[in-house]
Amino acid sequence: MELPIDHFRLLGVSPATDGQTVLRALQQRLDRAPDQGFTHETLQARADLLRNSADLLSDDRRRSAYEAELTALSTEGEAGSDGAQAAIPALEIPNSKEVGGLLLLMEAGQPQEAFEKASRGLQPPQAPTLGSSREADLALLAGLACQGAAEDYRQQRRYEAAARVLQQGLQLLQRMGQQPEQRRRLELALDALLPYRVLDLLSRDLSASLERNEGLQLLEQLVRRRGGLEGEADTAFPASEFQPFFKQIRQFLTAQEQVDLFSRWAEAGSPLADFLASIALTASGFARRKPERLQAAYERLAASGQAGVEPFLACQQLLLGLIEPAQALFEQGADPDLRQWAAEQGEEPLAGLCAYCRDWLEREVLPGFRDIEADPDLEAWFADRDVQAYVEQQDRRRARSAPLHPAETAAAAAAGAPATLDSLDALPQWPGDPLASGLAEPSQPGALADPLEPEQDEEDWPDLALRWPSLHWPDLHWPVLQLGERWAQLRGSATERLALRPSWALPLAMAVTLGGVGIGGWLALRPKPERGQPIPVLPAPESTTQGGAEPAAPDGPKAATGPGAATPTPPPARSLPLTVAEPSAEQLRSLLEAWLAAKAAVLAGATPEHPLPQLARSVLVGNVESQQRQNASRGESETVTAEVRSFSVTSQTPQRIEAEVTLRYSDARKDAGGKLIASTPEGERRNTYVFARDGQAWHLAAFRASR
Repeated sequence: MELPIDHFRLLGVSPATDGQTVLRALQQRLDRAPDQGFTHETLQARADLLRNSADLLSDDRRRSAYEAELTALSTEGEAGSDGAQAAIPALEIPNSKEVGGLLLLMEAGQPQEAFEKASRGLQPPQAPTLGSSREADLALLAGLACQGAAEDYRQQRRYEAAARVLQQGLQLLQRMGQQPEQRRRLELALDALLPYRVLDLLSRDLSASLERNEGLQLLEQLVRRRGGLEGEADTAFPASEFQPFFKQIRQFLTAQEQVDLFSRWAEAGSPLADFLASIALTASGFARRKPERLQAAYERLAASGQAGVEPFLACQQLLLGLIEPAQALFEQGADPDLRQWAAEQGEEPLAGLCAYCRDWLEREVLPGFRDIEADPDLEAWFADRDVQAYVEQQDRRRARSAPLHPAETAAAAAAGAPATLDSLDALPQWPGDPLASGLAEPSQPGALADPLEPEQDEEDWPDLALRWPSLHWPDLHWPVLQLGERWAQLRGSATERLALRPSWALPLAMAVTLGGVGIGGWLALRPKPERGQPIPVLPAPESTTQGGAEPAAPDGPKAATGPGAATPTPPPARSLPLTVAEPSAEQLRSLLEAWLAAKAAVLAGATPEHPLPQLARSVLVGNVESQQRQNASRGESETVTAEVRSFSVTSQTPQRIEAEVTLRYSDARKDAGGKLIASTPEGERRNTYVFARDGQAWHLAAFRASR
């Protein structure tokens, strides 16, 4: 037979070694014979082959001729250009010394070749006599070479190749019925490779579906062997090693793969899997603008009854457009450090919740998925048409199924109005929402009682990680309920940023506050049932004009002209606030134009003709005033021009009127030196505006972009 090796490598010396060094190397190899249990015949064959190589390399004449042969083979291999396999050095040995030669081949660092030749030697028709010493030596050699080849592949991080070699070796030894100790070692090595095989297979390209499916099956096998994600049954793979491994594995799983896996494990009783399934649904829904997946994530997490997840639920509610329940739940579940951190993010309470939600998405939700690369942009989320349609659909569904607040029912009956949910002042109760009992007025005792665990004071809240020690997984992408420590650090980092003003504090405050105001503008102001009492209307200020004429606002809207206008140009509004029972389209248009003019004046730093509270509800007024304060704090000015081109009433009840409006809109923001910072070029917009009756006065209540 031929061994794919030369005399230098077989003896373990370099081509530059002199004759005396060759003889010393020979003696060292003879003195260190293998002791794994080979027979004397095999060890003697090994020694004979070593002596033959040493004799050749220590004889100058024979060595020179051999080196010339090696040089010729190397030259032929380099000169070959026809794609044929290059010649390699090989040693011919008699069949009687086969096992000894394979043993030397394995010792020379070629265990894979030794395993393949030993496997062929055990196959018919050249299989040795059953029960002979040659059969025993070949089986032992095959087991050792198999283990060595697997270790080489493992060092190269070719874990699946290592596993396949071990499986082949196990099958061979089981068929031969020999080497039980070697089989046990191969089984242990194969088990130890399981996590690495999972990593190898799942890191393959997404197009390699067969390999990835096998990796998922092995991952489930690994988790079952542990007794679940929280289990400790696998002593060979303790939690200290499993947790970082699982964190790494998640990077190679798609969102849908994680949803499927974690859902199955959650059904088997794993609370951590339930939590991770909710996170995967949240990430998938947010990245792909699928709010129904966010709804499923919220329902799963809320139904799990897990303690300490209230801030996460609040973020999911915020993304679903449930502002008031989200704010209430956030205040209820956040620890003092987190609440203080949120308060530092902006003057508006919604700004703190939006900042927390962005940070939660960026740090804990969106990382850890093979197929998700998304920014935690809340403004883009709420500007998406599918998201807006879903939120508005859910608003209407809740409005149809929710009863009126008792106080409002009585007020409607006294006014002779039907007790329906067409009014924007209806109080919705969210069916199936575990926080439905917490949506009463905050002044009522126990209105914000925790539905997930008994009520307790903030001072009595222990570290959340201690409340659920089985889920204390440090350094993972998901926080696993370690909110106290996590957000104490976050608060500290916010303090450091503020200390670096103006390079860090001002942009951070701008981003957080503008984001909160922008999102709140759509969320809080979209047409939906509102809770609470009607907003009081302030009396109109004394006229400052002469002769009864009212001056036009400096940056106010202009009257539409030409065939593009859907309605005639109405006269300027002279009677505001609007208190007629059934206002006409012209009167409502005048109210809207007055609001646009007043808003433009406030943002430009001027005094509006009509106070904002006379024209719109307090939420819209607060947003405009907050935006103006931010501009003033930065030394900036903002010019807004909005011209109503068409106005058409689309629905009308005694308490609510909806209108489709076409605007010509533009804006520009400048710094203190008059340099343009940002602008929106003039263009046409279609919005839906909602007017609501508060007592005797009509106010602008909400608006949204039309499809």
